[in-house]
Parts: sequence; structure tokens; C-alpha cells
Amino acid sequence: MKRVAVILAGSGVFDGSEINEAVLSLLHIAKNDASYQCFAPDIAQHHTINHITGEEMPETRNVLVEAARIARGDIKSLKELDVQQFDALIVPGGFGAAKNLCDFALNGTNATINAGVLEAGKAFAKAKKPAGYMCIAPALIPFIYDDASLTIGTDEDTANALTSLGAKHVDCAVDDIVIDQPNKLVTTPAYMLAQSLVEADAGIEKLVRSVLSMS
Repeated sequence: MKRVAVILAGSGVFDGSEINEAVLSLLHIAKNDASYQCFAPDIAQHHTINHITGEEMPETRNVLVEAARIARGDIKSLKELDVQQFDALIVPGGFGAAKNLCDFALNGTNATINAGVLEAGKAFAKAKKPAGYMCIAPALIPFIYDDASLTIGTDEDTANALTSLGAKHVDCAVDDIVIDQPNKLVTTPAYMLAQSLVEADAGIEKLVRSVLSMS
């Protein structure tokens, strides 16, 4: 059975992992007869957002503790991720990917990436094991791969920023994927474009299937 490492960034679209994307990823991994283990960095998240009002809340939350909500408690610190134990990597989106795993949402082309996330991503790349990034999570890719082809959908400003960081952006429909075969890298827009759960699911299903087929 193939094993997939899934890196989460908290819990909630505005300050953590996009929950629907995360759950759909786990579902399609299982439906393709593979297993998964969730990981998250054991760090304070950038901030906490009230998902009803969109306003910032005066409290501090931990990325690993929050991500455990999605994983039903079955999650490990990112420090425990051993690339040799896995066949592939998948990173769901949500603003946490661009606020907690890196700070692209805050600093754009001047962004930096969490050291643990960088180490894990590069480990899969160096081992030539496939990886899938969705929604805004492809903002991590220019720090991990050289000359990678990717998509975040069709948003021109975000695409231009990623191009400035060294990536090659490819416009992509919500139900499709972009495959960078030399890097064994798959990306899909997911909720960068999706207007419904069904739309998000179409691309995520293809991403998971493609990542597993390359492993």
C-alpha cells in the first residue's frame, strides 16, 4: 500500500488549512487504496480569524493542535516526517499555507518559508518522489523546486508574484490539474477558483490520482 504524507497548516480557510480541501485529499487517498499520515509544524499560527465575521481574534493558537482537529487527532509534528517512510506528499491549501507554512500572503515576493516545511518539501524533491500542492499552497513551490511549472488557477497578480519567484505559472480551470513531469509535481486551483464542494473535488480527485500514479 502506498503511503502519503499530508502537511496541514492549521484548521480553517482564513488562518489554517482549507478543511474541505484537506478532507477531500484524505478521502481520495483512501479511495485509491493508499494510506496517509498527517503532519503539521508545531508553531504558533500567524493569527486567529473569526470565520463568521472575518475579523481577527485576540488569541494565539498552535498550528499542530488546530490541524489535529481535521486529522481526528491522528497527526504528528512535522519534525517527525521521514521521507523514506512515504511514497508521496500532498499539501492542501487555505490561507494557513501562505501564512503559517510560509508568509507569501503577507510579504508576496519577499516571502520566506518555514524551515521545517522547506526541509520536508526538499526531501521529497531530492528523493524524486511525487508531490501535489493545491489552492494557494503552490506558493511554497518556488522555494523548493527550480523552474517548476505550477498553477494557482487564473489570478493574474498571484501568478505574476510566483513567476517573479522563479516558477512557471500555467492558467488552469478549476476541474483540471497541471503536471510538471520532470519534477513529479501536480497542482490544482481548488478553492482559488471553486465555487462549490463539487467543483473543488473535481481537481483534487485528479491531483491525488496523478500523484499516486507517479509514486
